[in-house]
Amino acid sequence: MKLEVWTQHGPLNSKPIFDAFIKSLRATGDEVILNTNSDADVAVIWSVLWQGRMRNYRQIWERYRQANKPVIVLEVGGLRRNKSFKIGINGVNRKADFANQEVDATRWPLFEHTLKPWKQTGDNIIILGQHDASEQWIGMPRMNLWFEQQIGQIRKHTNKPIQIRPHPRNPVSLDVNRYKNVSIARPIMDRNTIDDTNFKDTLKNAWAVVNHSSNPAMEAVMNGIPVFVSESSLCYDVGNHSLEDINNPRMPDRQHWANRLAYTEWFRDEIEKGLPWKKIKERLLQNYL
Repeated sequence: MKLEVWTQHGPLNSKPIFDAFIKSLRATGDEVILNTNSDADVAVIWSVLWQGRMRNYRQIWERYRQANKPVIVLEVGGLRRNKSFKIGINGVNRKADFANQEVDATRWPLFEHTLKPWKQTGDNIIILGQHDASEQWIGMPRMNLWFEQQIGQIRKHTNKPIQIRPHPRNPVSLDVNRYKNVSIARPIMDRNTIDDTNFKDTLKNAWAVVNHSSNPAMEAVMNGIPVFVSESSLCYDVGNHSLEDINNPRMPDRQHWANRLAYTEWFRDEIEKGLPWKKIKERLLQNYL
C-alpha cells in the first residue's frame, strides 16, 4: 500500500506519534511518501481542525475525499489526553471508522478509568461548545447561534440553571443577561497544553451535559453525568438525543460502549508496534481500496 504521510503541518506533539506510525507502516512493507503530493492510495494527516499550521491539511483532506480515496486521521485522544491517540479512517469521532467493529474487554482497563454510577442529582445543565473551525462542525451554525438554540430548546422543558462553557480555544461573545438563570463559565486553560483544566470541577454539580460531538462528553459519561449529543458524537450510543428528555434522561449500561471506545485510541508504544495499523490496514483493504 502506498501512503502519503503529511507530518510537516502537524503540531509539535504530533511528531513522535507520526514517527511511531511511519515506523509501523514501513515494518509491514508499505510505501511511505513524506510531505509530497503523489498518487497514493491513502493520505495520513493530523486532526481535522483547520486552524494554524493544521489549516494546510484541509486541501489534502479535500483532494483525497473528492477522489473517493481514504484519509487516515491521527489526533490527540480523549481517554488519556496526550498519552493516547485516536487513529481513524475518513474523519473523527463517530464519523470515523476506527476498525473497531469487533472488540473485547482487554483494552479498557489500560486507560485506568472507572465508570462511576449514573448520578441523579446535580443542578446545572452544562452546554459545551467546541471549535467551529473543525471539519466536525461542518454544516453547523456559528457557535454563538448554536448556544442560543440549545438554551431555547432547554427552556421549553426545564428551568434548571444553565451554564455555557465555550471551547478553551474558541471564545464566544454571548449576552447571557438576556436569559433567566443562564451563566457563562470560561474554561481555565493550561498554557503548556492549551487544554481545559477544570472541567472535572464543573461536573461535580452537573445534572446533564449538552454537546455536539467533542471529547468532554466522554468524560461526562464516565463520571456518570447524562449527556445530550448529536449522531456525530462517540457518546451517541449511551447518550440522549432529544432535549425533551432533559428532566428524565436515559442512563444505559456503558460497558460495551467503553470496550469499543478503548479501540479508538492507542498509546505510542502500541502505535510503533503496529497494533492499530494492523486493524486499520485490514479495514482499508476490505472496505476502501
